Amino acid sequence: MRNGKSMKIALFRCCMTSMGLARYETSSNAVLRELGIEFVNIKEFNCCGYPLRNLNFEAYLLSSARNLALAERAGLDILTICNCCYGSLKYAEHVLKKFVSTREQVNANLAAEGLKFSGTVSTKHLLGVLHDDLGVETIRKRLKKTLNGLRIATHYGCHLLRPKEVVGFDQGFQPVKFDALVEATGAVSVPWTGKLDCCGSPLLGVNDELSMDLAEKKLRNAHRGGAQCLTVTCPYCQIQFGRIQRRIIETRNFDTPVPCVLYPELLGLCLGIDREKLGLEEKLPEVVSAHLRDIEAQPAHEVNGQTMPAAIPGTGARTDAQA
Repeated sequence: MRNGKSMKIALFRCCMTSMGLARYETSSNAVLRELGIEFVNIKEFNCCGYPLRNLNFEAYLLSSARNLALAERAGLDILTICNCCYGSLKYAEHVLKKFVSTREQVNANLAAEGLKFSGTVSTKHLLGVLHDDLGVETIRKRLKKTLNGLRIATHYGCHLLRPKEVVGFDQGFQPVKFDALVEATGAVSVPWTGKLDCCGSPLLGVNDELSMDLAEKKLRNAHRGGAQCLTVTCPYCQIQFGRIQRRIIETRNFDTPVPCVLYPELLGLCLGIDREKLGLEEKLPEVVSAHLRDIEAQPAHEVNGQTMPAAIPGTGARTDAQA
């Protein structure tokens, strides 16, 4: 990590990834291991409660609080790879810390299992651990391959950024962290209209046409911005830009498809992790394969009488802290 100490964290697995996007978990696991981040699986973890939030707020809050209390008992912060889980757990943290009577009521229920929420642990998103705890420069130094100028549209997702005062991941309307992590791989994070708009996933199953309208608008905007592919770190957004994009192509006059790849898959490839270990059973989009190149060792050169390492091709970074 930034301070040279190792990191150990409780990995919170999302219901959606377990059921419908296993490769997100697989690639995240592989990347965390490669970067030396130790993660613990707490078997007692339950759903974050997100599906209940607008139906039974008390049930949602208890569900999230139980997970936080389990992490407290283990003495570990939580790392989640799902934006919805992140937003749900962070909001529960916020409510339980702010409202004493609510915290007391929740703790009365948790006491039946010998659990208690005290607010001593925090919930972190995968991108936050990579950017804030590990650091962009550290990641650059570990690269074995580069995406060499691949033009990528980063899609943050709603729950990762808003409300800012609750989730605290980045600037709510001018975020930069995900873009920096994308460009660490040698890719170019392109500016594009509607970058922070919703992908339409919450409407799927409620109003499918409107859900597809929102996804199609985002895809068209990414294409107009010159993006060759999209990248996300939310399972719901990935499904929207994957399966639902295929439905849009099949049912609408849509001729500007943009492939979407999960960020841990892109980073994992650049770290030199085997595709099987990343869970990449599907064929990698051709545009990604075409840009993925080995980082060749470059000869050192002298600056003011000192030997300096050469830049890593495609990243603009040096091979040591000289960057």
